[in-house]
Amino acid sequence: MPNPGEHHPAFEEYCECIFELREDDVDVIQARVAERLRVSRPSVSEMIRRMADEGLVTIEDNRISLTQRGEGLAMQVVRRHRLAERFLTDILGLSWALAHREAGKWEHVMSTEVEEAMERVLGNPTTCPHGNPIPGSDYEAPETVRLNKIGEGSSFTVTRIPEELEFTPGMLDYLEKWRLVPGYSGTVTGIARDGSMTVNVEGNDVEVDPFATSRIFVTA
Repeated sequence: MPNPGEHHPAFEEYCECIFELREDDVDVIQARVAERLRVSRPSVSEMIRRMADEGLVTIEDNRISLTQRGEGLAMQVVRRHRLAERFLTDILGLSWALAHREAGKWEHVMSTEVEEAMERVLGNPTTCPHGNPIPGSDYEAPETVRLNKIGEGSSFTVTRIPEELEFTPGMLDYLEKWRLVPGYSGTVTGIARDGSMTVNVEGNDVEVDPFATSRIFVTA
């Protein structure tokens, strides 16, 4: 993997974004990258061109793919981000939303020595707090379904909150507040025509909109 500082943070940010869009089964096209990073499409077009010149990405039929070099950089950044989130929540007790924002800074400046020490202190975690796998760990994916695929009266346990929801304003705070987080169990108590659901978690009825129910992964 590239050493810290070998690539500009913007290249790291874009490689991370492409990796996570692919992980979330979202089409990796310039429009989706622009939406995720909240930048203009012309800015994305220029950056992707530069990244292609650097050998980090390829473009075919408007789809963006990471090269082997780009994949290595993406895995390094994603790994450090998710380790940092784990440290900030598990050790420092920060909220999900704050940890996510802070980890976005740490991922660009963390040295290999700090990364290894953090992993050791955390006991070699396999996922971030939201259940997303840490690259390079011994993660084994469980059999999951999306929350909107189970029926009323069904019980479930939350396993993963994909990155797409992490970037939705207010979503992490909402999910953490109502314990719709990995490891917590609930029951579907109602399903509306628009696809929104009511679930009961720890005695609380929680409304979950269709955008979230179609993305939250659970074991049923």
